[in-house]
Amino acid sequence: MRKDKEKVIGEPMTDEQVAVFLQARPYADESADLHVLVRAYRGLRVEDFERFLVMFKAEGFDLNATDEQGRTFLQTAKNHAQSEDYVAVLEAAGAR
Repeated sequence: MRKDKEKVIGEPMTDEQVAVFLQARPYADESADLHVLVRAYRGLRVEDFERFLVMFKAEGFDLNATDEQGRTFLQTAKNHAQSEDYVAVLEAAGAR
């Protein structure tokens, strides 16, 4: 890519587009709260994920829902490469 060309990932997401992630539902016995959180993490840029977390909490979802092994999403995300920014916004939102 030429130096004078800026990499474009996509248009900024609206609040309505971010809020769509709140509608995700699990396929099996997985926690609905955890499933919604994971889907948003996988599909949103960090700045959109941060806005999503505000909506997530306002809707009454549990930021500290656990998986079958008792791990919160924050604990899982800390093991992902290049997740530092996501971990920071999770912790700022109150994740443990």
